[in-house]
Amino acid sequence: MTEPNDGYFVRLDQDGDRARFRPTPHTEGAWNPAEQHISPMNGLIVHEIERLCAARGPDGMAISRLSADILGVLTLDPFEVGVRVVRPGRTIELLEAEVVSGGRPAVRARVWRTIAQDTEKVAGGEDAPLAAPETLAPFALDDVWPGGYIRSLDARPVREPQPGRSTVWVRAKVPVAAGEDPSDLARLIGLVDSANGVAVRQSPREWLFPNVDLTVHLFRQPAGRWLGLDTTVVFGPGGLGLTSSDLHDEAGHFGRAEQALTIRPR
Repeated sequence: MTEPNDGYFVRLDQDGDRARFRPTPHTEGAWNPAEQHISPMNGLIVHEIERLCAARGPDGMAISRLSADILGVLTLDPFEVGVRVVRPGRTIELLEAEVVSGGRPAVRARVWRTIAQDTEKVAGGEDAPLAAPETLAPFALDDVWPGGYIRSLDARPVREPQPGRSTVWVRAKVPVAAGEDPSDLARLIGLVDSANGVAVRQSPREWLFPNVDLTVHLFRQPAGRWLGLDTTVVFGPGGLGLTSSDLHDEAGHFGRAEQALTIRPR
């Protein structure tokens, strides 16, 4: 039997294209354990979009981009996720998900889906694969960060992390939603926002550098439970920063992610 907290979220009810969820302690944030970490929410958004698309029947399209804007703090209280089609189409479509917490929008995300075709004969340009995660030793992220989300991760560095530069495999120990079976894409997108925490440039005890958004571009649909983050963090001189990551699964390079940072001293 599934335990009530065996997942980042528990589905409470469903009303058409809107669903209500309860976050579990596994979502506790790294900046503040009384708030949600945004990473699992991104996975839930993909899960909900894929559920809506599956309910319509097969259409031969695949997600090629996710962009999420973080509009406010997500508390550990129940919240709603609604999904709608912004631009319908048979070969390209745009969908939007909105997360409402405490009566106000907290996250808005847009997802492009495009038709899948056989382009194997022209494929190329990806980075070299990373060393397999099973060959690497675990890394204790909770030595740097607090919170239930960080404790829910299995992290394994490919090489010794340096300030602002790291290549790390991460895997979630719990599913996106309790009692549900998300796709590999939803599972891995739910880990991408970890990038800003695996390549810290300055101690989070002295500096705040949260991201205000996340954009993920895919050139291949990923598979498996391990996400490789080949990450570089840049701090500018005027309070702005950027976390950039090449994304890998165990088969190799499949996409790229960017996070805009706001930087300030504690």
